[in-house]
Amino acid sequence: MDIARITDDKFMIKKDASPGMNANVVLYASKLLLDRMSKDHTMQQAVNAATLPGLSGDVLVMPDGHEGYGFPIGGVMAFDSENGIVSPGAVGFDVNCGVRLIKTNLKEDEVRKKIAQLSDTLFKNIPSGVGSKLQLGLTQKDLEKVAEQGVQYMIDKGFGAKEDLWRIEENGAMENADFSKVSKEAKSRGLHELGTLGAGNHFLEVQKVDRILSEQTAKAYGLYKDQIVVMVHTGSRGFGHQICSDYLRSLTEYQKRNSIRLVDQELSYARIGDKEADDYLCAMKCAVNYAFANRQIITNSIRRSFEETFGRSSDSMGMEILYDLSHNIAKLEEHEIGGRRRKVYVHRKGATRAFAKGREEIPKQYREVGQPVLIPGSMGTASYVLCGEEGAMKETFGSSCHGAGRLMSRHQALREIPASRTFDSLSSKGISIRIRTRKLVSEEAEWTYKDIDEVVRVVESNKIAKAVSRNVPIAVIKG
Repeated sequence: MDIARITDDKFMIKKDASPGMNANVVLYASKLLLDRMSKDHTMQQAVNAATLPGLSGDVLVMPDGHEGYGFPIGGVMAFDSENGIVSPGAVGFDVNCGVRLIKTNLKEDEVRKKIAQLSDTLFKNIPSGVGSKLQLGLTQKDLEKVAEQGVQYMIDKGFGAKEDLWRIEENGAMENADFSKVSKEAKSRGLHELGTLGAGNHFLEVQKVDRILSEQTAKAYGLYKDQIVVMVHTGSRGFGHQICSDYLRSLTEYQKRNSIRLVDQELSYARIGDKEADDYLCAMKCAVNYAFANRQIITNSIRRSFEETFGRSSDSMGMEILYDLSHNIAKLEEHEIGGRRRKVYVHRKGATRAFAKGREEIPKQYREVGQPVLIPGSMGTASYVLCGEEGAMKETFGSSCHGAGRLMSRHQALREIPASRTFDSLSSKGISIRIRTRKLVSEEAEWTYKDIDEVVRVVESNKIAKAVSRNVPIAVIKG
């Protein structure tokens, strides 16, 4: 595969590199990261995606890119709002897997004294692991309200304050979600998983702000050195996974009926305006809203855990949401493409929004500086807060990477990385850990992921987003 270098941190596969390509593939990566992408099917999956109809602009792969289902994780592409398509495989199974950061006014020395107690309390109050459940006494009618109203419904039930809403992408709910488009199986899976972390790469971390990298923006975000913050990474759990599975299955017949031939069946799609596309988008939005509500309930549990540990109210500890943003989503947005403004369905899979200052979608409090972009690292390594820049608006449909990106499969990690190695590494860094399954310690070890510092450096060098703070964990909660 012929890959042309554009800059030291950007490469291109031209649209005539493979039969049927309708767009170029742009890879945001250093030579080191590009070499790692070439070890799986990341680049071939991006080339396959470039054969889809209705594309607007290039197919993009962020520096954390790696092989996914059909479309690379770390992939971004957009389709015309009238003549384009929507593809569940290009959104992903864990719809609105996302990240939330909660600030406090506590400093490291205050929290270190009680880190074991805090870790135990968080682990008790926030169920994690495969099939984890939380009994909230919610009914199917409540689930319908959650799916269609998102965070607002949970706030109405006492899980947070109205001030939380503006600090969440989409104000905590996408419009036109339709619960009737969700299967009975998805509804059954969703009812008792609200307020839970799940397993895999999902986590909760108590972090300290290790370094401030942009003083002005950090001040606008309310961040400062040695401040304690809490990062949560989870999504729509079995509810969203089932919705994706249901619509991938239903599109098999759609492909046959419309004589659609794909280079990869995992890229199945429906044309915008067709019932199948409309139904999927309505159901996907239910999963998006569910995930926002899930993180809202977890936020309530985090606040309660801090109150139990420190004997103070969460308000007195300054426990405000900095921001909450989505991965794995398709959204109708307006972008400049080829010199004119166009409405497109942006698919971000393992990628996150990174809008620059001035966009109306950004909360007013951040509109003068740009949207917060939250980039978690791997277990035991740093995470970053960034700020969206103009380069993202010009080149990536206002998108950034969403994390470090995997280097090795879970099976390989289990073979090669003993859990003891990870426990020893975390202990040497003074990181408290609570985890439900020992094998996850190997699967999620820091060596199974790319270097987060290098990934963020590439994002900065391409002027997609600038680093605001570098945070390091002092406690990790996982499934």
